[in-house]
Amino acid sequence: MGIKRFVVNLAPTSLVKIFAGPYVAGDSIEAAVETAKNFWDTRKVCSTVDLLGEEIETDEEVDYTVGVYERLIEALGKQEYATISLKPTQLGSHKSTDHCRQVIEGIVARADTFDIPVTLDMEDHTFTDMTLEIFKAVKSVYPSFGTVLQSRLFRTDDDIRSIAGLEARIRICIGIYVEPKDISMTKKPVMKKKMLEQTEVLWKEGHYAEIATHDEALIEESINRAERLNLKKDRYEVQMLMGVPKAAFQDKLIAEGIKVRLYVPFAEKWKYATNYAKRRLLSNPAMALYIVKNMFQKTGGKK
Repeated sequence: MGIKRFVVNLAPTSLVKIFAGPYVAGDSIEAAVETAKNFWDTRKVCSTVDLLGEEIETDEEVDYTVGVYERLIEALGKQEYATISLKPTQLGSHKSTDHCRQVIEGIVARADTFDIPVTLDMEDHTFTDMTLEIFKAVKSVYPSFGTVLQSRLFRTDDDIRSIAGLEARIRICIGIYVEPKDISMTKKPVMKKKMLEQTEVLWKEGHYAEIATHDEALIEESINRAERLNLKKDRYEVQMLMGVPKAAFQDKLIAEGIKVRLYVPFAEKWKYATNYAKRRLLSNPAMALYIVKNMFQKTGGKK
């Protein structure tokens, strides 16, 4: 992983953009909205649309992000298949938790007029407290507001207890961020086992679980546990990333009456998409080899 991370980080933005193409809906609101609509019209796959960007540290960039989300909400309009996702670090976290909450609540209020649910994404562990504080405050005003919990963190069991009684939409996932070993699990099998346990706890606490993983065995076992708990299929959904080749499995779930939602990210300015794209490339075992080959071909003067 060390070599692969080095290669991906070394790759120029133009090359990252090419290889990350399947994971990103496009460079415009129109492309993202059309992608989400096409998923629904052709396969009855739902979407959560996200403007790529993180670690924004100027008011001007925050204002730009808010404006894009306002236009995105207008473009989506009232429909039954798409939600939107937000990140604290693109919406004012650089100033304060309270400021960030106000910015996010403004977007949620606008989305609520179109009945578009909003999810507050979870970033690395340094923002967990802020994210949950904002989530709880906004959820008290807008009941459809949801957030994300990451099973790899040791603290997540306590975080689930902290939202008892909220009956919220909770995306439960392992988490993409590599966290310090003193605060997180390091072995995937352990993380997956914990995710199963936590999904069951979420159900027992009355939450709507959004099972976010590409591991088919993990999804199947989650569904088995739901059935053992006599849960209706409207108490959960399965979420995956756009671009990951799981269409056949997704279609199978949909045929069984289970909602499937894909993460549909876009960027009007590619500089905001680079970090996400590199994480996607790092999660693909073959991608670093493709990048290395391409870089050496360019160095050698080959077309």
